[in-house]
Amino acid sequence: MSQGDVVGLLIMATVAGLAMPAGAILATYQGIQPKWLEKELRHGILALGAGALISAVGLVLVPEGIKDVSVLAAIFCFIGGAIAFMALDIYLAKKKTAGSQLAAMLSDFVPESIALGTTAALGGGTMLLGLLIAVQNLPEGFNAYREMLPKNKQRSNKLIVIFVLMALLGPLFSLLGFYYLAQFPVVMSGIMLFAAGGILYSVFQDIAPQIRMENHWLPPLGGILGFLVGLIGFMLEG
Repeated sequence: MSQGDVVGLLIMATVAGLAMPAGAILATYQGIQPKWLEKELRHGILALGAGALISAVGLVLVPEGIKDVSVLAAIFCFIGGAIAFMALDIYLAKKKTAGSQLAAMLSDFVPESIALGTTAALGGGTMLLGLLIAVQNLPEGFNAYREMLPKNKQRSNKLIVIFVLMALLGPLFSLLGFYYLAQFPVVMSGIMLFAAGGILYSVFQDIAPQIRMENHWLPPLGGILGFLVGLIGFMLEG
């Protein structure tokens, strides 16, 4: 690939990563009126992220991940990802840390960034996966910031700086996938399926339970919109 393609990959990975601090900045605005609208917007944003995550699993990670591995290996990697994310959840719950959403966000951002780099190295399109990473990082950044803020109210600006620095992991791991891991398609398939299993666990364990509101029906449409973003991108790239 040309130098221009590498630059394009880095730009895509950086933009996708910067959606995390963008979500955190969005989370600083808590004075939306009326109150019911603020609640619906928050739940809708969470649903948008859930839809994008499911879209990434169904349209990118699983289809690409099963190409180079056996059925048994696919099962092992997929279940392994779910168990690993569950173990992380249990550990963070025991530690009573306010960083469970942050850990979940990084746990899917890193393997997806690697997948972005390997996709580019193999000549595939990066628009769909990059777009889905950005769409899911926005609500994840929003939720992670809201979760961590109560224990860090005096350092709210520093939290946003931390989120900006974490965004740099995107181009870093994309380059790792581009220059190194693309040579090992079986390993990459395993990483994608591992991430897919972990992401689905996170959706059902952490995100979906927070979306539901009694006597409100609009927030789930955010999930439909999030998945639709992936569907449109998938069709355009196809």
